[in-house]
Amino acid sequence: MTTPKYIISPFTRGYVQVYTGDGKGKTTAALGLAMRACGAGLKVYIGQFIKEMVYGEVNILRERFPEVTVELFGTEEGCIVGRAPNDSDLAAARKGLQRAREILAGGKYDMVILDEITIPVAMGLLREEDLLELIDIKPENVELIMTGRSAPKAVIDRADLVSEVKEVKHYYNEGVLSRKGIEC
Repeated sequence: MTTPKYIISPFTRGYVQVYTGDGKGKTTAALGLAMRACGAGLKVYIGQFIKEMVYGEVNILRERFPEVTVELFGTEEGCIVGRAPNDSDLAAARKGLQRAREILAGGKYDMVILDEITIPVAMGLLREEDLLELIDIKPENVELIMTGRSAPKAVIDRADLVSEVKEVKHYYNEGVLSRKGIEC
């Protein structure tokens, strides 16, 4: 009898994962982790920053996965692309940050995904220290996932796992807009 290559242990320690970079797939990776966690019987919280529009993933999660809670922290003006952030963007980011603190402190969830949370930092709406504080208050047994472009170096340094998604080629550059079921 041979020894197994991988030992699957109980989920007793949560790590900090960061998915960053200019490529497409950061949110998709986090959602894949959410699905895997649900399959293992874990409770998942997803807070989406800078997004107000309900994308396809939010609909399906709310409809079919009661073990996942999704909240949006964006504005009616949509993602901050091609415009300067305003007071409503600042208020939404701060509301999301406060809710993330409450969720981590509450201990109800095994996995906490803060989707696009690095964007408000890059836009000056939140501080790098705010993200480091979230890492500090994370309970030992909670997996914390942060996504978004331009993750601060201090956050990358503190994380246990960091993946950088690099754009090699993208049809956006050819004028193709978001497609329902693929990007939204």
